[in-house]
Amino acid sequence: MRIYLDNCCFNRPYDNQDAVVVRLESEAKLYIQEDVKSDNIELAWSFVLDYENSQNPYPLKQKNIAAWRDLAKIDIVESEEVVKCAESFAQVGLRSHDALHIACAISARCDWFITTDKDILRKSPDIGMITIVNPVEFWELREEKNNEK
Repeated sequence: MRIYLDNCCFNRPYDNQDAVVVRLESEAKLYIQEDVKSDNIELAWSFVLDYENSQNPYPLKQKNIAAWRDLAKIDIVESEEVVKCAESFAQVGLRSHDALHIACAISARCDWFITTDKDILRKSPDIGMITIVNPVEFWELREEKNNEK
């Protein structure tokens, strides 16, 4: 199983944890990270993650997130194919960097695109080429799939 976490997802544990939803998404994301570290899940990385993370104004957060690049099994570089794919997603109303993230995940042949970005989650039914969920939904669906076996 291969996943792509967008920048919002990587940053979730650093967000204010007062809201229950934020705490739940943070915990689910941390469990996902443990599965990546244990090689139970393959992580995909991209040039878009590199760029967005480089814009993080907090050096320690930036360093901690960048370390995940070393655990990724695949790293997607910018290509004409990725850009064209992203342009088609932008037509359904996604911001250009969000569309690039999804295009990178598809290029990496990911099974799941995991995000905490509500805008992406609202517009995701229009994508159809990859399963787009938040970290909590990922765990719920994964548990259901494991229980079916």
